[in-house]
Amino acid sequence: MKLSTRQVLSLIPLILLLFGACAGNEKNTPVKPGIDVLIGRNFDLLQGKRVGLITNNTGVTAALKSTIDVLVETKNVKLAALFGPEHGVRGNIFAGKKIGNFTDRKTGLPVYSLYGETRQPTEKMLQGLDVLVYDIQDAGYRAYTYIYTMAYAMQAAAQHDLQFIVLDRPNPLGADFIEGPVLEEEFSSFIGLYPIPYIYGMTVGELAQYFNKEFAIDCKLIIVPMQGYKRSMRFEDTGLQWVPTSPHIPRANSAVFAATLGNIGELHKVSEGVGYTQPFEVLGETWIDPDEFAAEMNSRNLPGVIFRPCYFRPYYFINEGKELGGVQIHITQIQQFSPMAVQLHLMHALLKCYPEHNIFTDVSDGRISMFFKAMGTKFVSDALLAGKTPSVIMQSWQPKIEAFRQKRKRYLIYK
Repeated sequence: MKLSTRQVLSLIPLILLLFGACAGNEKNTPVKPGIDVLIGRNFDLLQGKRVGLITNNTGVTAALKSTIDVLVETKNVKLAALFGPEHGVRGNIFAGKKIGNFTDRKTGLPVYSLYGETRQPTEKMLQGLDVLVYDIQDAGYRAYTYIYTMAYAMQAAAQHDLQFIVLDRPNPLGADFIEGPVLEEEFSSFIGLYPIPYIYGMTVGELAQYFNKEFAIDCKLIIVPMQGYKRSMRFEDTGLQWVPTSPHIPRANSAVFAATLGNIGELHKVSEGVGYTQPFEVLGETWIDPDEFAAEMNSRNLPGVIFRPCYFRPYYFINEGKELGGVQIHITQIQQFSPMAVQLHLMHALLKCYPEHNIFTDVSDGRISMFFKAMGTKFVSDALLAGKTPSVIMQSWQPKIEAFRQKRKRYLIYK
């Protein structure tokens, strides 16, 4: 049928509307995590193999179907064992609590704990397996144990000649963002195994490649990259749903707050909001004057953040049931916000405003050592106690960050 000029012109608004809708749908199409990409490839890497899956509640497809269920239902792929990190396979265990082995009620599979008697899969756990698959959402900062569970499992895979596959996922802090001290070797631990910056700006797949070569693990490593992912994306840009990575990181932006207050929380001298409804978003103590402290913090004009005076009462953990005064951290511009600068300024302000409550003194050996391990250095507390400013402290570690940045380039997957 031939249309007249008038009919063609009348259809233009409809065509533009449909084009706009399609463009909008394209823009809002979620990033495909590694598991979805593997599904699209018909599980080519796993066909005919017995699989050990290292995962937890965050191992899900874009449609929120568990990676465990996906592999159990896949023909010609034999899911033979599950391995759980800190917080357990279901993500319901409090931080630091040891976890035992058990049998999964739904699938009947053995579940081996990598946060109990051992942190590395043993020969017995790996018996009969052909490949280990890692599918866990990372939090993006060094003092988080999942990436070391991955590293230890990579070591075990190398020792027992198993293939190791990482199903990649987004970095919620952004894979283009690097800051903080590079870990010093003497403070190596399960909350900081290797000398990388506090915020390392890599996806877990890229980090696996870095670990594998830079630290001579040399396992047979394969990364299944995401589709549609860009380095500059924060988690909310991906179109994916956030699944809590641990009980106190319930939302994607909780990872940003945890990177900000987690180290201070290790001291157990002030509350970082764990035990309250805003974990890592508030800081307080019985001896802090909220208005005074908020005024001090806001006077520093830190980019991308405002500090609101507040009171809160933890329901459990440190200062349970006590009314605490302090501040809530309100991020106004995530691209300008610096977790490391904010935590240094908070500690600097606490020492200035409340010298009689020195956060680095009268701390048990266990707590101060945990602070050093989480921070990756003793320099920060020493410098603050010596009166050095946060800007001077941050400037001191720039050469090591630049050296890391140059090495990191070899392992990047995304633009």
